[in-house]
Amino acid sequence: MQSVTAQQTAPAEDRLVIAGREYQSRLLVGTGKYKDLDETRRAVEASGAEIITVAVRRTNIGQNANEPSLLDVLPPDRYTLLPNTAGCYTVKDAVRTCQLARELLDGHTLVKLEVLGDEKTLFPDVTATLEAAEILVKDGFEVMVYTSDDPIIAKRLEEIGCVAVMPLAAPIGSGLGIRNPYNIREIIENAKVPVLVDAGVGTASDAAIAMELGCDGVLMNTAIAAAKNPVLMASAMKKAVEAGREAYRAGRMPRRRYANASSPLDGLFF
Repeated sequence: MQSVTAQQTAPAEDRLVIAGREYQSRLLVGTGKYKDLDETRRAVEASGAEIITVAVRRTNIGQNANEPSLLDVLPPDRYTLLPNTAGCYTVKDAVRTCQLARELLDGHTLVKLEVLGDEKTLFPDVTATLEAAEILVKDGFEVMVYTSDDPIIAKRLEEIGCVAVMPLAAPIGSGLGIRNPYNIREIIENAKVPVLVDAGVGTASDAAIAMELGCDGVLMNTAIAAAKNPVLMASAMKKAVEAGREAYRAGRMPRRRYANASSPLDGLFF
């Protein structure tokens, strides 16, 4: 559901559409790693995000009735919840986690799929991701999928029926920024569904670069939550995503090897 606090800056012809739903913010944020639920709430509000990811295996969204719930501070009537399969290393676990989220959230079908292949790098298990995506799509889920920056795999996930493809910029939580902009650009140019950079963003300039490449959005968690001032960083990320998108739409000047005078010499009197 579109947030009632959504920013009003995006022009009508430049809105993000995922699974048939329109969003004004192109920044998606996670809800983990904050010191408490209040800081989570304040950071999410400062980010202007309308879609928030929830790690179902690590976050209480109603499965533990006697514990504080994330939904108490980030209610579903204000935000589009994006349950994710963080921490899943098998197809079976990922599919089961999405099914649990659907039950907890009264039939909610928009999910973020990630099937990890290695505990050290948290790189995706591409083979397992393809298998899980196919199962979930057939089961009626609208799948936004975390994957490698391989253009061939990204296209295959789109062909399976994923509603958005989310290649990593760098390993999850690394803050290294976009390591392979050429592959990201290739994925964007070949895609007919939204492409969102997911994982590896460290600071506002990384988010701006992702948007300048032509990404439809950026998803992040650690870059905000691990900052010295998460709420302030969330605000910075909001501005970076907006600026990067505007720069992409404006079209940058061509790169040149040599100087080019900004003021023409023609017509000078001396």
